[in-house]
Amino acid sequence: MPIPEDVTGEEIDKDVRQELQSLPKTLADDVARNLVMVARLIDEDPEGAYGYSRVALRLASRVAAVREAAGFAAYANQKYSEALAEFRAARRMTGSVELWPVMADCERGLGRPEKALDMAGAPEVNKLDKAGQVEMRLVAAGARRDMDQLDAAIVTLQSPELASSSVQPWTARLRYAYADALLAAGREGEAREWFAKAVEADRDGSTDASDRLAELDGVEFVDALTEDESPATGAEAEKQDEQDADEVDDRDED
Repeated sequence: MPIPEDVTGEEIDKDVRQELQSLPKTLADDVARNLVMVARLIDEDPEGAYGYSRVALRLASRVAAVREAAGFAAYANQKYSEALAEFRAARRMTGSVELWPVMADCERGLGRPEKALDMAGAPEVNKLDKAGQVEMRLVAAGARRDMDQLDAAIVTLQSPELASSSVQPWTARLRYAYADALLAAGREGEAREWFAKAVEADRDGSTDASDRLAELDGVEFVDALTEDESPATGAEAEKQDEQDADEVDDRDED
């Protein structure tokens, strides 16, 4: 797959670059450039990111960072079985539990919420950092909702991190998930409160909390132009300009 000339491979994280040092330099550079493309495209063009991840995987399947990138690219394309296999491979190589929450979410994607809940109660969760533990809580709540256990999902999300007034990278998503669960349970007033709190914490627009809040408040967004007020074509605009000019001349004569 073609890679833009401005992509050198130096853009990747230094830890990943260090992993690639086990490869011959030319090969390491090729793999790095493909990994950069995966990172660039995964949000806007997940299919494209998946294609570059497969190239990197073909070149260096024994590098944990490559397996992890391939896993996230598959995950972004809802290829959950493939993603889970790649995440498991990366975990075997590194021994890290960092991928545990997203592995559990793959189980949800495969229609196995009970397995995701089992993973949420596993010893590995205690080894996660705070961000990982919050992510695991979100996955567990999602699994409860998959099983139509709305009250349990709400309770799962109730935590010190939810109650905290400090804003962390996970705060908006946690508040949003809580608001959404409350709304699904018919607790609209509480849901509105938490959607508002999510908006306060969502500094980078990672959720659509503001839209959900507006919807609850009955605010409707309409196009600036209605069907009867469509913009004029080039010819119509030119004709209107001529008419406006004639009116100005008439006023000058008067």
